[in-house]
Amino acid sequence: MKTKLILFVLSSALASCAQPSSEKTSKQTNLTKEQTTKTMDTATFGAGCFWCVEAQFQLLEGVVSVTSGFSGGTIKNPAYREVCEGRTGHAEVCQIVYDPAKISYDELLAAFWKTHDPTQLNRQGNDVGTQYRSVIFYHNDNQKTLAENYKQKLNASKAWDHDIVTEISPFTVFYKAEDYHQNYFNANGDQPYCHYVIQPKVEKFREVFKGKLKK
Repeated sequence: MKTKLILFVLSSALASCAQPSSEKTSKQTNLTKEQTTKTMDTATFGAGCFWCVEAQFQLLEGVVSVTSGFSGGTIKNPAYREVCEGRTGHAEVCQIVYDPAKISYDELLAAFWKTHDPTQLNRQGNDVGTQYRSVIFYHNDNQKTLAENYKQKLNASKAWDHDIVTEISPFTVFYKAEDYHQNYFNANGDQPYCHYVIQPKVEKFREVFKGKLKK
């Protein structure tokens, strides 16, 4: 019997996240300084295409901001095209600033596991490559412990038919993606990828987390 955390079935689509567009230089973003206060915290997740992840986490009460970008690689200030070609080692991630008084890191982890299939290695659906890997970049020891324990419990419960391959690594640096990637779903809802891939995920996410959504 599957748990309530069983994976979403991805809708099929011909398009992929790696669509060509005009390039702008990515910039390293210090969110701790610019977007957080002493009462805020930060989580960094990679779960395939960051357009999908962003659209879902934006819905949650207590989430202050979601920024799409890159982390976990070796190249400074990578461009989207470089990341998509697998030349930088970075994963597409979302930097999530949240209010722990309204939503806990454990609740964010529950949402993370539900946004994608964490048993797929270096891919999500038609998006293939290490840049689409499932990854949690923890910002402190508490986040590391919570993520590792959650992963262990999910594997033990056989929530999926295969073991979770999600990488759990220390956060180092986050590079904000080009401006046209930000708030992508809300700004480009008529695009094929948004219609066939992101929209079904958002609808299922709304149903599962209907008690945690922004009013």
